Amino acid sequence: MPRTVSFEGFSRECVDFWTGLGLNNDRLWFEAHKPDYEKFVLEPGRAFILAMGERLREIAPRVHADPRVNQSIFRIYRDTRFSRDKSPYKTHFGLWFWEGTGPRMECSGFYWHLEPPKLMLGVGLYMFPPVLLDEYRRSVVHPRHGAALAGAVREVLSLKGCEIGRKHYKKTPRGFDSGHRNAELLLYNGLYAGMESGIPDEFFSADIVDWCFDKYRGLTPLHRWLLDLTERAQ
Repeated sequence: MPRTVSFEGFSRECVDFWTGLGLNNDRLWFEAHKPDYEKFVLEPGRAFILAMGERLREIAPRVHADPRVNQSIFRIYRDTRFSRDKSPYKTHFGLWFWEGTGPRMECSGFYWHLEPPKLMLGVGLYMFPPVLLDEYRRSVVHPRHGAALAGAVREVLSLKGCEIGRKHYKKTPRGFDSGHRNAELLLYNGLYAGMESGIPDEFFSADIVDWCFDKYRGLTPLHRWLLDLTERAQ
């Protein structure tokens, strides 16, 4: 995509498309509205990725902002092979800006999620691959890395409406002290921080880039800790 394309905001039709798909998650509806998906979702989405990527480089210099499906754009088609829910399409627009040299979903990054009437932003790494999970647990209890993690978590949780995930285990992993001051974080098999809001007025103009950047900047301490983690594990 030419980098001269400017981003001017998303349209009401973008929101309408996702609202409609949420009510009509079937192939007939999608095929009839596929031109709307191309024009009102993918076209401005690609321009937004380039604009947001440029802005994010102020706080994440090596961020990847690749305006292709299965890169910064999550595909709309659901994998229903092992799911009881056979709905063919995702009912949200997901974008991903990752930083690091590993596979995109094994890096920490900045996530953007539109699902009317909500817009959600987050940073982090949704699920640790096995080798990274081991390094994460060692880092949680490490005197320096563990203290830095606790500080990053406190900092992002001080933001209004921010929550962290992904707590998964019920018991402290074998070989680790359940009385450690960071023991709660040993129960996570991924780590991210996020916040959601209604769709802001800025969504419909280029100002959404600045709006998102302000939110991402507040979440950056957790991203930087995770970026260091992935680099240590390489």
